[in-house]
Amino acid sequence: MDKLQQAIRLEYLSLGWMSIEFIVALITGIQAHSVLLVAFGLDSCLEIISGLVLLWRLTLEKRQQINVNIDMIERRVTHFVGWILILLAIYIVVTSGYNLWTHHGAENSFGGLLISAASLVLMPILALRKVKLGKAIHSPALKEDGMCNVVCAYMALTVLLGVLLTMLFGWWWLTPVAALLLVYFILREGLESIRA
Repeated sequence: MDKLQQAIRLEYLSLGWMSIEFIVALITGIQAHSVLLVAFGLDSCLEIISGLVLLWRLTLEKRQQINVNIDMIERRVTHFVGWILILLAIYIVVTSGYNLWTHHGAENSFGGLLISAASLVLMPILALRKVKLGKAIHSPALKEDGMCNVVCAYMALTVLLGVLLTMLFGWWWLTPVAALLLVYFILREGLESIRA
């Protein structure tokens, strides 16, 4: 199997997992009133959107459509991923700030604990594979998508620690503060994608 076909299959696998992650994180986040889990779910939704665009780009190259400018599509996909990350950072800042201002804390969430633990294991594997295949097929967009998986792994770790410590100690303020810590990583990746 050639590298491009491997990248397409990897993107399908990634989209499948992101769909599960989106549904579970969003539902458990809403039930637990957790901005951190909702942000995690929304990040998954944004990754689904960027993954679909990337899959379209990879499929066009696989079909070797002569009238399609792959480099232009590549730049647009990379730019699109960057803006998605910036929108996510804005959501986190606004929602976390509101929750801290109103002293609104999250409730316990075993579903959030499980999905974040699973993502913490899977995301680095997906990221490493995407970066490697992105280099092999000269696709900066695939490498950037891999970096989105790295951000997702950071988010999974933050969600895991936030949910666990909130469950153990009842620290209502921890999940919005933990979510705010992610903004640096998300903005950095978003701005790098836009500049690329």
